[in-house]
Amino acid sequence: MSDDPTHVQEFFGPRAADWDARFPDDGPAYAAAVADLGLRPGDAVLDAGCGTGRALPALRAAVGPTGTVVGADLTPEMLAQAVRAGRDESAGLLLTDVARLPLGDGVLDAVFGAGLISHLADPAENLRELARAVRPGGRLALFHPIGRAALAARHGRRITDDDLRAEPHLRPLLAGSGWRMVDYVDEDDRYLVLAVRH
Repeated sequence: MSDDPTHVQEFFGPRAADWDARFPDDGPAYAAAVADLGLRPGDAVLDAGCGTGRALPALRAAVGPTGTVVGADLTPEMLAQAVRAGRDESAGLLLTDVARLPLGDGVLDAVFGAGLISHLADPAENLRELARAVRPGGRLALFHPIGRAALAARHGRRITDDDLRAEPHLRPLLAGSGWRMVDYVDEDDRYLVLAVRH
């Protein structure tokens, strides 16, 4: 399911204009996942692969006015939609690939990634890059507003044994990339993995 940046842009670019309209009921799931991330006022958080920025207002609310929120995406059309929706008022937006973040080492307290893991070109290396930018003890949330089975069914597929998002695959991948998984939830109405930076 991993993809190179060009394929990701080709997939998401034409879908950006109506992305939010396609999934209008996801707001509460995003807010709940942000709450589970355990952010504190003043924290610095990255929304990696932020798309249209649906998580950015909840992230801003969690870190407050003294915190830092950055939304990063490699699809210009998605970031343009975030601006049209006014979500750039909640965060600074970066047009960048999470494989090469223009951020210093250990500058973040947390990373939020909605739907991110299946679109990483090199999951181990990309998760390592996220870990580089997060302080030791910082947190990572990999999230999707529906679980793996529901998502596969939405696309007319079944879950396969090689699904990267399955716990037996993801736990060692995270461990080898600087993260320790602390929670794994895969239910019909949400998928959430929480990890802590070594």
